[in-house]
Amino acid sequence: MAEKDYLVRGTAWNGQLRVFAVKTTALVEELRRRHDTMPTTTAALGRTATAGAMMGAMLKGKEKLTIQVKGDGPVGQIVVDANASGEVRGYVDHPQVQLASNAQGKLDVAGAVGRSGYIHIIKDLGLKEPYRGSVPIISGELAEDFTYYFATSEQTPSVVGLSVLVDEYGKLKNAGGFIIQVLPGISDEDIARLEQAIASLPQISTLFEQGETPESLLRRVVGDDIQLMDELSIVFHCQCSKERVERTLISMGEHELKQLIEEDGQAEVVCHFCNERYVFDSPQLEMLLDQAKPKPIQ
Repeated sequence: MAEKDYLVRGTAWNGQLRVFAVKTTALVEELRRRHDTMPTTTAALGRTATAGAMMGAMLKGKEKLTIQVKGDGPVGQIVVDANASGEVRGYVDHPQVQLASNAQGKLDVAGAVGRSGYIHIIKDLGLKEPYRGSVPIISGELAEDFTYYFATSEQTPSVVGLSVLVDEYGKLKNAGGFIIQVLPGISDEDIARLEQAIASLPQISTLFEQGETPESLLRRVVGDDIQLMDELSIVFHCQCSKERVERTLISMGEHELKQLIEEDGQAEVVCHFCNERYVFDSPQLEMLLDQAKPKPIQ
């Protein structure tokens, strides 16, 4: 049986660092399977979903967030939803994009995403208005772009590492990442020590291939002076359902539903996020039309 995805979080260096690390292999494989993504697109969507899983873990209670990566590359928009419970879903406009390897012989994620555009983060914190943060894409490799987002939009200097490893046949081998956040009051020496540890870190995918875990990945970066607080299961979860689609169809109104019945005799709705198809035949649409009709005032 496949190993479960999970995230660990905690603090390090006497509370001077906030640390997160996650394994997202099953999540990214589920996204790949549902959207039938090609390897380069799998990496782009998978890196965004991995960042989303960790950013979701920074929220509380019923809070949730949406990441929109809108670059000028051929994959179009990447959208990921995540929440504080470890539930993640996502999609990409053009899942079939595949590019030749880059100069380093790696999947050309920057070429697929694009090197200009914006990353938008929308957080639903249960307030009247959602929080919105936007930063320009600075590399398209995504880890650097999320690092830039934390530094500029949330004023939290951070190091973000994201990895998705796909074999030559397009099969996903592993996925995961880490976020290390520097808290106020840290010394220049400790910042230099952190930079050195990050610079000498082998590729995340290589470490996962060798059996490393999110916990051991963090220890490689920050050493043993670490206090892990808890573990969170990460799962693919979409909120769509037949009932929700029915409510959407009813909300279209009497005229639109009549048109659907007369012209098509059925309706097919596909969820962007999970590719689930919901088909309604003519009798089902007639029942929904009944519910859409204005009710007489008693």
